[in-house]
Amino acid sequence: MKKKQFRLSLAVPAILAAIGGGAAPHAAAQGYPSRNVTIVVPYSAGGSTDLMARAIGRKLSEAWGRNVVVENRPGASGMIGAELVTKAAPDGYTLLSTTSSYPATASVRAKLPFDPAKSFVPVARFAKAPMVLAVHPSLPVKTVKELVALAKKNPGKLNYSSSGAGGNNHFSGALFAAAAGIKLTHVPYKGIAPAVTALASGEVEMVIASAAAVMPMVKAGKVRLIAASSAKPSPLLPGLPAIAESGVPGYSYELWWGLFAPAGTPGDVVSAINATVNKVLAGADMKQFLEREGAEPAPLTAAQLADLLPREMERYRKAAQVAGIQPQ
Repeated sequence: MKKKQFRLSLAVPAILAAIGGGAAPHAAAQGYPSRNVTIVVPYSAGGSTDLMARAIGRKLSEAWGRNVVVENRPGASGMIGAELVTKAAPDGYTLLSTTSSYPATASVRAKLPFDPAKSFVPVARFAKAPMVLAVHPSLPVKTVKELVALAKKNPGKLNYSSSGAGGNNHFSGALFAAAAGIKLTHVPYKGIAPAVTALASGEVEMVIASAAAVMPMVKAGKVRLIAASSAKPSPLLPGLPAIAESGVPGYSYELWWGLFAPAGTPGDVVSAINATVNKVLAGADMKQFLEREGAEPAPLTAAQLADLLPREMERYRKAAQVAGIQPQ
């Protein structure tokens, strides 16, 4: 198979239909929120999803004059927290903050106790960003070409960590190995924070993860960056070459982060939350926060997000076939 066949775009597709920005909030949205709001993060504290949710939550709390409580409910590669939200009342007071790892994981789960596409309604998208390829400093490589060469000499002996089977880190690592023609061993952890800690301690040799998750260890000198997962060098990661231009042509992978509500949540409540999130994302301090985390604001209207989950899950199912990721 030619490497160009691995040019997979996993970013959220642009919705070009001429749809309005959504009706003005009314009815159920009047007076929303009248009490505190809970945002469930289905991963451990310290990862990019957790950081995004807490930053957005603080701004929503300021805008609404209500407490926005972030609860970490990790486990089963994010499915435990997701299932918890499916059982919540569809009233806008219990929300799920997740990332593109959610449809990735759901797409390769043989069986779930809920419908991963129909159980949620997309509320808002926070940001998008490329990932970074990071290695342990003891690994004798400084470029992608050197990493690929080392892996070819030691098939299956280099380990890469992930936040769990079927998540973004698993997909990005498996697709990297497939595109490069190498064999790597996948080691899943219960969240990206422990996965990066494992890299910093030398338990594994590499990870492909968000800059937000990796940069603290990079600054501490415990992890070394060698490339970005964008098709070309990203202005978000100055000085870092793209994997596709450094030895693995055609490789690219992009993350997104967003907010979801249980299916059945009134449309005007969804639109009200969406409008507030998008206003928060337009603020200078939030833009600066995202830039520091290696991401950029990526707001969309509720209408533009309507078919996000089925589209993304189908995209990841196709990617799983290419990467050889079997149903879990």
